Amino acid sequence: MTSNPSLEKTANTEQEKWDIDIQPKHGLFDLHLDEVWKYRDLVRLFVRRDFVAAYKQTVFGHLWHFLNPLFTTFMFFLVFHRIAKISTDGLPPILFYMCGNICWGYFAKCFNSTSNTFVANAGIFGKVYFPRLVAPLSNVISSLISFSIQMLMFLCFMAYYLWQGANVHPGWWILAVPILLLIMATLGLGFGVIVSSLTTKYRDLTIFVGFGVTLLMYATPVIYPISSLSPKLQSLMLLNPLAPIIEGFRFAFLGQGIFNLSMLGYSAGVSLVVFIVGIILFNKTEKNFMDTV
Repeated sequence: MTSNPSLEKTANTEQEKWDIDIQPKHGLFDLHLDEVWKYRDLVRLFVRRDFVAAYKQTVFGHLWHFLNPLFTTFMFFLVFHRIAKISTDGLPPILFYMCGNICWGYFAKCFNSTSNTFVANAGIFGKVYFPRLVAPLSNVISSLISFSIQMLMFLCFMAYYLWQGANVHPGWWILAVPILLLIMATLGLGFGVIVSSLTTKYRDLTIFVGFGVTLLMYATPVIYPISSLSPKLQSLMLLNPLAPIIEGFRFAFLGQGIFNLSMLGYSAGVSLVVFIVGIILFNKTEKNFMDTV
């Protein structure tokens, strides 16, 4: 009994039902961001991988989530408060430095982890298809877990100082903390993917990021309050979109600092612009990055 090839071909075609039709992107704004939501299970997998592997095969393990900000806060207290005598705006120095350090640490971790996306994931990107934005996005979310753990520690310290009657006055701005966090994450992701897109051709940026983030910290009110600066320097400082965010966290939890809605709007606007530019560059680079990595 002979079979009809045309009928078999038709039957096979009807049986094949593709979930995704991979097509080349044609324009800078052809971003297909909806695909990221379809691959949310992969995002969760990457987040779990990044969080579990962060301190794998270390003696203290995930205790480093606490030890890292504690050691840094102690060094800031010793060097900048005891030795340099830098003002903390009337706030308990431990709370002042810990709040700034934890917030800055989240931005720095988002920036550093996403700035090496193409180089670090070249092996995976070259073998398996998935929206490339999944990788930097998972880094931001896994960093958020670490930030949440450290903030719980900060709240325990704050509760202790409140019990001791320290000059700490949490306000209703605490309700805006998720917005501050979103702006900071957007800014870190935006800058990170911009640098990641450029490092595929210019590897010098990888070296620059290493010390550039540290230099940026000194241009952000992490170890000193904006109020300690002259009015001219305050204006220059507030051009840094991270400055209102750090001050906003201190103002919300500790009740001290220079912060208002216009500063929040400025940071949100800059973050949105940086994020859009970063996504466009990221989209352009992923088309042919395998030729340069």
